[in-house]
Amino acid sequence: MFNKEVYINRRNELKKEVKSGIALFLGNVDAAFNYPANQYHFRQDSHFLYFFGLQNQGFAGVIDFDNNKDYLFGNDFDLDDIIWMGVQPKVKDLAAKAGIENVAPYDNLTSFVSEALKNNRKVHFLPPYRGETVIELSRLLGIANADVKGAASEELIKGVVKLKEIKSEEEIAEIEKAVDVAYDMHTTSMKMAMAGTIEQEIAGAIEGIALALAGPVSFPIILSQNGQTLHNHYHGNTLELGRMMVTDAGCETSECYASDITRTVPVGGKFNERQATIYQIVLDANMAAIDAIKPGIKYRDIHFLAAKVIVEGLKKAGIMKGDTEAAVKAEAHTLFMPHGLGHMMGMDVHDMEGLGEDYVGYDENTKRATTFGTAYLRLAKTLKPGFVLTVEPGIYFIPDLIDQFRNEGKFTDFVNYDMLETYKDFGGIRIEDDVLVTEEGHRVLGKPIPKTIAEIEAVMAEG
Repeated sequence: MFNKEVYINRRNELKKEVKSGIALFLGNVDAAFNYPANQYHFRQDSHFLYFFGLQNQGFAGVIDFDNNKDYLFGNDFDLDDIIWMGVQPKVKDLAAKAGIENVAPYDNLTSFVSEALKNNRKVHFLPPYRGETVIELSRLLGIANADVKGAASEELIKGVVKLKEIKSEEEIAEIEKAVDVAYDMHTTSMKMAMAGTIEQEIAGAIEGIALALAGPVSFPIILSQNGQTLHNHYHGNTLELGRMMVTDAGCETSECYASDITRTVPVGGKFNERQATIYQIVLDANMAAIDAIKPGIKYRDIHFLAAKVIVEGLKKAGIMKGDTEAAVKAEAHTLFMPHGLGHMMGMDVHDMEGLGEDYVGYDENTKRATTFGTAYLRLAKTLKPGFVLTVEPGIYFIPDLIDQFRNEGKFTDFVNYDMLETYKDFGGIRIEDDVLVTEEGHRVLGKPIPKTIAEIEAVMAEG
């Protein structure tokens, strides 16, 4: 937990963004894994954690914008809890750590909210993502479950995004801790990527590193020699020589800040000529995009810069043809990279996207495209100092997509489909780093994780 002044300042800054009423932040509750007493690892709601700092289940926080007060609602542990869990702090003592003086039992929240509604005060809340939270908001506010998400406060959403998108020094330090652990996760994955190894062995090993050195993984590990499937969580393949293995993985720190790194390596430790050619194109796109990051530039423009590097490289490889600018304008590159260049990152690996991707990745001057591939950009808006984002270009040879586009006659001026047929067995490559936008430009966060061909081969030789 950070110093209490951090949470006091965050709540005070939010009070400048929301004009009146109260904001209701429900913390998460325990969730059963397969029967009531066997529960998932508890993970606090990120927005409650951001403003109230406490990682206890069953709490709620309220910010009163009209009266400049903050409240914490929660129950003290009873003797039954203490028998199983040991002596626990009182709610008032926990509240003091977050700089909150107004404390009440959780049951008092019902009358508190009812009184606010009775006096025609606006009760702001963020879009819920858990069923338990939907049900509780429905009960407190007297609205149907189906209407809860639609009643979320746009004013509060915009205020929270404005605050959370700019990372403080404390937050950046936490993210760098997570990236440093990801270094160990990814170099271990590299060393283990040998023919005959089952993917699950590697996925399990690197998840263990996360748990041992920091906390849980920040998202389910993506690890597969079938890298043409962008989010491949199946780990049952036996690695084969001639294949590339994608590892997309990160961890959370004790304060729930995330890392998100992707590396792609040749099974066995040596790039063949075809692998090295495609890999270097993706690496060039990754590095060109990182070099271009600075305040005042739209991330969508950097996305298209990376796309041009990919098109130019694929032309040299004989897979694409024609004018590079025209190919990117026609969005022919989406056959090979049908996703955006990256996303915001922070307390969640896709930071704040539960509030609505258009609020987080777009702004008044940047609207979402509707075309294939480009519509999938999670982050397109103008960059500001304090943003932490991912840079993750890729090239994927997706047989079904290749067949569909070829049958539809798409991009025939830019794609050499006969050559492309020979790459249907290739898989995919993605290279991803976590980057801070600074006042002057950018900084890649954490201990540098090997990504050049020479660096990867050297690390894999150690395994």
